[in-house]
Amino acid sequence: MARSIRVDAVLIQAVIAGALSFAHLHDLAAAAGQSGWKAWAYPISVDLLLVAVWRRLRTDGPSRLAWCWFLVALVASLGANIATAGLLNLDHVPAWLRILVAGWPALAFLGGTLLAHTTTPPADQAPVPPAPPAPAVEEDPVPAPALEAETVPELPAADPAPAPAPAVPVPAALVDHARKVAADHEARTGARIDTDTLRARLGVPPHLADAIAAQLA
Repeated sequence: MARSIRVDAVLIQAVIAGALSFAHLHDLAAAAGQSGWKAWAYPISVDLLLVAVWRRLRTDGPSRLAWCWFLVALVASLGANIATAGLLNLDHVPAWLRILVAGWPALAFLGGTLLAHTTTPPADQAPVPPAPPAPAVEEDPVPAPALEAETVPELPAADPAPAPAPAVPVPAALVDHARKVAADHEARTGARIDTDTLRARLGVPPHLADAIAAQLA
C-alpha cells in the first residue's frame, strides 16, 4: 500500500531559503579570493555554527554566549545575502571584506568550541539551615493532688455549633478564567472585583462564585 506524502509548505520554504543563502555565501567567498572547494566550505561553516547555537539554546536554555554567537552567524549569513544583491561590486571586493572572509574559519572554530565545551553555571542557591529541634517537654512525675468533690450546679447544654458547609469543588480552568476576568476588571477600574460582579461576568451560581472569590483572595 503506497504511503501518502504530505507536502509541508514550511519545509519547502526552508529548503529554498537554505539553498539561496548557501549560494550567496559561496559567491561572496569566491569573490573574496576563496576559490575551489574553499568557497563551498564557507556556507557549510556558517550553517554548522547556526545549528550548534540552536542546539545549545534548546538543551541549556538562553544564555549570553549562545545569543552572541547566534548574532555572529546571523550577520555572516544575512550580510552575504545583502552583499550579493547588487550593493557590492563582486569584481572589486574591498580589502576589509577579504580580511573578514579569510578570518571566518578561525572565528567559527572558536565559537563552536566555546558552545561545545562551556557549560552554563547553575544559579547560586543559598543552603537552607535545618530547623532547630523542638525542646522536649518534661512531664512532672509528681501527680497533681486530687481535688475534693464539690457540688457543681448543672448548666444547660449549649446548642452544638453548626457544621461547616462542604467545600464547593471548582475546576482549575474556571479559576484561571476568573483570574483573567479579575485582572481585566482591576486594570480597567483600578479596584478589585467583587463577588456579585464576578458572578455576573462568569454566569455561575452564587455558591460557586463565593468559592471562586475565596480562591482569588
